[in-house]
Amino acid sequence: MNPLEISSDQLRCLLDEVGKLSLRYLEGLDTQPIVPKISGVEAERMFQGRWPMEGLKDEAVAQLDCIIQNSRAQNGRFFGYVLGSGEPVAAVADLLSSVLNQNVTAWRSSPTGVAIEKAVVSWLADAIGCGGFQGSLTGGGSYANLMALTMAREATQPANVQGLGSRSGVVYASDEVHMSIPKGIALLGIGRNNLRLVPTDESFRMCPEELERMMLRDHAAGAVPIAVVASAGTVNTGAVDPLPQLSEIASRHGAWLHVDGAYGALAAIAVPNRFQGLALADSVSLDPHKWLYQPVDCGCLLFRDPSAARAAFSHTGAYASPLSSDPIESFAFFEESPELSRRFRALKLWLSLRYHGLEAFRQSIKNDLAHARRLAECIVAQPELQLEAPVELSSVCFRYLGKGGLSEDQLNRLNPAILKRLNERGRVYLSNATLRAKFCLRACVINHRTRDADIDSVVPEILATATEVMR
Repeated sequence: MNPLEISSDQLRCLLDEVGKLSLRYLEGLDTQPIVPKISGVEAERMFQGRWPMEGLKDEAVAQLDCIIQNSRAQNGRFFGYVLGSGEPVAAVADLLSSVLNQNVTAWRSSPTGVAIEKAVVSWLADAIGCGGFQGSLTGGGSYANLMALTMAREATQPANVQGLGSRSGVVYASDEVHMSIPKGIALLGIGRNNLRLVPTDESFRMCPEELERMMLRDHAAGAVPIAVVASAGTVNTGAVDPLPQLSEIASRHGAWLHVDGAYGALAAIAVPNRFQGLALADSVSLDPHKWLYQPVDCGCLLFRDPSAARAAFSHTGAYASPLSSDPIESFAFFEESPELSRRFRALKLWLSLRYHGLEAFRQSIKNDLAHARRLAECIVAQPELQLEAPVELSSVCFRYLGKGGLSEDQLNRLNPAILKRLNERGRVYLSNATLRAKFCLRACVINHRTRDADIDSVVPEILATATEVMR
């Protein structure tokens, strides 16, 4: 018997123990502090160290409980970052996905895996009004954005064979762009100096007239427009750029239009009117591990033209050539993506979407949007707090002002201190944003566990924390 094999009885006991631990964690979420009381030194002492020479067996399993106790508890009062809440049905499917261990790189290697991924990608495209778009699941929106930029570069300024050389290509995005875009531009050799940050309006949306002005100036200087990157939900405020106008400008200048919808685009399931023009894009990034509440990782890139994906990514070794000429059985994701080995991400999404149904997800997203508006109303009603941006989706940015008389510098020092202490208290978890040089507290509601009472606890907790900080 191979030393890595375990008996059916051992596996049954292991599955039973992990199931009990998972259930106990979920049942106790609401009563746990969100942030574990553990320091960096303690974490390294507990979980690092040498790889044991002999297997620890049950002793190793026993440490899982310690990991759970020292992990962040993502209950209904977790409003940090832009992170979904880890829907349990999907988590169960994720276990099966790992057991099956399918390499969803081509139909040849995983017929069922490919069929299921194609199905869920099609469901997502239809659900946001982009019927007919194709694509693939990714590790997240950042990777999907990198893929989209690669496709844009190859469509407008082919470089796969000869390289970019001395040609000057330009990418345009708003000054609220996600950090993955300048990262991607750097990785692709376009250079961050060739990213034009377009000013935004009072609602933090990209200004079409400023985009037009910049593109005309660059055209006169001989620069090649590669892409316009619009946002369907900016990371700070959830702003949705004016997509129809940006599409018209990008088309006129021969630029690829990519919509970074990793945060917000899936909300089109619930409020399609806020995403007019989404289907005009050449590509759209999504994150089901945000507004479909899937366990990480689960991103997606949708694109209008599969030939553009193949032009960017197709390069096959003889050992991976398809053995069939059938249009279904010869399909390979690696011809439309940089990845070769790909895990069975689609199974959790497939089971979760089918188990709950579209209407359940639509209602949950509507609940999140309503909770964000409820929180904004609570903030507006409190004189010591000030809302700092419109609440277009589910991101609520605000500041503690106190009784008045504090300077901007003082507020920019006080609010980070409040945020740090608030999260340490462990009852509510927020993140932050900087808007027009103002440090803001930020609550992002993408959480199927959140209830009205969780929202109503935020303002009192902030006021109590501020009092504690200012003593």
